[in-house]
Amino acid sequence: MVLSMENQTNGDDQINMHEEMRRAFALLSGKWKLEIMWLLNQRIYRFGELRKAISGITQHMLTAQLRELENDGLVSRTVFAQVPPRVEYEMTAKARALGPTMEALALWWSEYGKSVPVKPDSRGRKPKSTAPAADGHADRCP
Repeated sequence: MVLSMENQTNGDDQINMHEEMRRAFALLSGKWKLEIMWLLNQRIYRFGELRKAISGITQHMLTAQLRELENDGLVSRTVFAQVPPRVEYEMTAKARALGPTMEALALWWSEYGKSVPVKPDSRGRKPKSTAPAADGHADRCP
């Protein structure tokens, strides 16, 4: 099998790596997927723990991203029959194979991250403020 980075194929045994990498990028694309995968690479999480760990993500978006990751075979969901129901998420063996890539990214960031300008966090909903307003009442969202 011959791997080509060119955007063409010249035979039955040649794989178009450009197209294959587009498929791989699509698998991991999504506003929150990489952050979810990073956390799940560390340990098993319950839904509420993930929601608290990812600042700004909504319950709806976390559910949608986890479903996509589960459908793609990267995350497994375990439901425990108890009251209240307990649901845990963990990476599958297929996703764990991305571990060296995540480690390489962490190593790259530790070397070059300080040279990247800090951007304000503009992802997701802003946390609700509980600080007293000028009138003495806590700020409330309309």
